[in-house]
Amino acid sequence: MSPQDPHRPDDLPARSEAYWRNRFILMNLAGIGGTAVALLGLAIWYSDLLIEGGSMAIGLPLALIGVIVSFVAPKFLARRWRSPPGK
Repeated sequence: MSPQDPHRPDDLPARSEAYWRNRFILMNLAGIGGTAVALLGLAIWYSDLLIEGGSMAIGLPLALIGVIVSFVAPKFLARRWRSPPGK
């Protein structure tokens, strides 16, 4: 193997750590993003952010979508990235 070979055994752990760290960060960002959308929906619903007195028609669906995304997105990503049982 050449020193430039990306498949060297001694290079694999370092690449592997960065790879899994990035996936972990993306899963957390998906949950945080969903939570941010839910909080924005609640702010629209209960405050004068868009309309005087709040807007339930915009805020409630946005808050529900944010809550669903914050719970489902990390599980979806984990399931999508799961390696087959044989590997």
